[in-house]
Amino acid sequence: MSEPRINDRIRVPEVRLVGPNGEQVGIVRVEDALRLAAEADLDLVEVAPMAKPPVAKLMDFGKYKYEAAMKAREARKNQVNTVIKEIKLRPKIDPHDYATKKGHVVRFLNGGDKVKVTIMFRGREQSRPELGFRLLQKLAEDVVELGTVESAPKQDGRNMIMVLAPTKKKSEARAEQRRKKDDAANAAQASAAAPAEEAPVAEAPAEQSEAVAAE
Repeated sequence: MSEPRINDRIRVPEVRLVGPNGEQVGIVRVEDALRLAAEADLDLVEVAPMAKPPVAKLMDFGKYKYEAAMKAREARKNQVNTVIKEIKLRPKIDPHDYATKKGHVVRFLNGGDKVKVTIMFRGREQSRPELGFRLLQKLAEDVVELGTVESAPKQDGRNMIMVLAPTKKKSEARAEQRRKKDDAANAAQASAAAPAEEAPVAEAPAEQSEAVAAE
């Protein structure tokens, strides 16, 4: 994106001038706008070149460029590509395997990733699609606090597919993970810095004390 025209590069007879605090000055000759900019030690920046007349604003253009670059950098830093994880299930999965697979789904959703859940049908299982549908429904209900159904269960050849989307954005999930890691580190440091409790000194038996005194 090209930079806006500033100061002497603005080649129009008049502009609609906006003050440094956003106040509307009105339509003025460009020479007068340049004079006001010089008096305020600011730049005249054309912010809406297609308007009639063009809109120009009094501002510190160097500061404006710096702040815009910082915002763009922060936006790139926070931009996270969406990742889709995949979990495959069988329609007659046993409870232990289901719990393991559900644990993976929970971990993916907590990490801010989408999850594609695939039910694989084999042989005669293809004639019982309701088994896969019920299993996907159960899984969606079990993780309802962490994710929502983005793509409802649908048959795709020998498979049935459902997509779950996390309720947290990935950036939020990462921020929460960082907070938990920092809290754990702080707790460990506090525990290490705490003074150790002194062990109680055992008192000598009365009889032994008397014996020593007698000697």
